Amino acid sequence: MSISLSSLILLPIWINMSQIQQGGPDEKEKTTALKDLLSRIDLDELMKKDEPPLDFPDTLEGFEYAFNEKGQLRHIKTGEPFVFNYREDLHRWNQKRYEALGEIITKYVYDLLEKDCNLKKIFIPVDATESEPKSFIFMSEDALTNPQKLMVLIHGSGVVRAGQWARKLIINEDLDSGTQIPFIKRAMDEGYGVIVLNPNENCIEVEKPKTHVQSSSDSSDEPVEKRERKDKVSKETKKRRDFYEKYRNPQREKEMMQLYIRENGSPEEHTVYVWDHFIAKSAAENVFFVAHSYGGLAFVELMIQREADVKSKVTAVALTDSVHNVWHQEAGKTIREWMRENCCNWVSSSEPLDTSVESMLPDCPRVSAGGSKQGRRKIKDD
Repeated sequence: MSISLSSLILLPIWINMSQIQQGGPDEKEKTTALKDLLSRIDLDELMKKDEPPLDFPDTLEGFEYAFNEKGQLRHIKTGEPFVFNYREDLHRWNQKRYEALGEIITKYVYDLLEKDCNLKKIFIPVDATESEPKSFIFMSEDALTNPQKLMVLIHGSGVVRAGQWARKLIINEDLDSGTQIPFIKRAMDEGYGVIVLNPNENCIEVEKPKTHVQSSSDSSDEPVEKRERKDKVSKETKKRRDFYEKYRNPQREKEMMQLYIRENGSPEEHTVYVWDHFIAKSAAENVFFVAHSYGGLAFVELMIQREADVKSKVTAVALTDSVHNVWHQEAGKTIREWMRENCCNWVSSSEPLDTSVESMLPDCPRVSAGGSKQGRRKIKDD
């Protein structure tokens, strides 16, 4: 006789029910609670009982990984690339492990921007109080004072942060493929000031405070017996709820809430904010943008809100797989005309590099990013 996994999981509960049904009134209450539990049980949540703890290292060394001299992530002992399916049949746990490693990668890239590229971390809002949520960008020493050229980099959507194009490429390929570092170094070598935006850092997460329900005994107008009866029901309800939760979600994660960063609550807001407080005030005669994916949409939104200023300061814009849409974003005719002259969108294509690619939108030219393996390696936001 075959026994399903769900039967094995629920078997201890059925046994427990048969035992307590033989008891007194208190045991019968537990029986009622268990029956209620079985009617609403979420098997997927219940199966988390068999998951290893969601407790992961907070350093690359703890994961036993390191970047080699080629910028490739490799296991310290085996030299093998990163393995996603570390534990078979535990996709959720593997995903959480991958996300934990990704957070370490983000901090690692931040360190490279400061130590390897010599960029400065600048906190925003510029007038933030000590207690309010903050974000940050990175700038070269001469970003605001370089009289000639300024390069501005904007990544796409998802989990990527300042200095990254794609987390997956950093983990599975190398640092040069997945980070903005080669762009930054070449720009600085050629005399550009550099500003690296951080458009996905829109909020901070904090643990949600527990809500305290006011005791009914505080209602002094009610008779004493009625208040006592209400308190007893409230305690029993809480006891039953805790009993359910013990079985329903033993791997329960903390409930979090988001505190948005003032004037930087979205990629579009962030881009406009950095323009107003840094780029517009820079001494550079010529400003150049490189914007990937959603970064292209954020740039178009900047143009819509600051059209005259952008036209007077920006010389050219290189887009890569940009997801902007001049119709949905309601970009005016003058903006579309400017984009046709000053923007180019390199898109994933099997055609040779710089080959024209047909576009249905009347904005900027679209050309192939190249037909080689490197050119076809489409950057996907995580």
